[in-house]
Amino acid sequence: METHRRRPGGTEGFTRIELLVVISLVMILSSVAMVSYRQTVIRAKEAALMSDLYIMRDAINQYYADKGKYPDSLQALVAETYLRAMPKDQFTNSRETWVTTQAEAQPGSNTTSNGIYYVKSGSEMTAIDGSRYADW
Repeated sequence: METHRRRPGGTEGFTRIELLVVISLVMILSSVAMVSYRQTVIRAKEAALMSDLYIMRDAINQYYADKGKYPDSLQALVAETYLRAMPKDQFTNSRETWVTTQAEAQPGSNTTSNGIYYVKSGSEMTAIDGSRYADW
């Protein structure tokens, strides 16, 4: 025969201490989950940035292979359908903050613009691995 024990005072339920322990455990677990979630979001943005940089640099190389010169701007890649659209920098949330590097003058060339041959992020933020996004 099983008997049910009652708490003093005849009330059933949880004590304040038990509720505090449960609530504190839930808070600890949720804070660990939030940190993990934020890290995952940053890693996804970093992967997207690396992919966008690779695609833009590849488009610049294709442009050079086809035309024998570098594009004057990133917009030229879009205008001549080497890119469908200018990607948004994941960390500046802008399409206008890409930093480009001008190509050196070709021997025998007398053009004023040598075009761009390299593109980097305009973000001054630091990646999870400690490097700067602007150095990628």
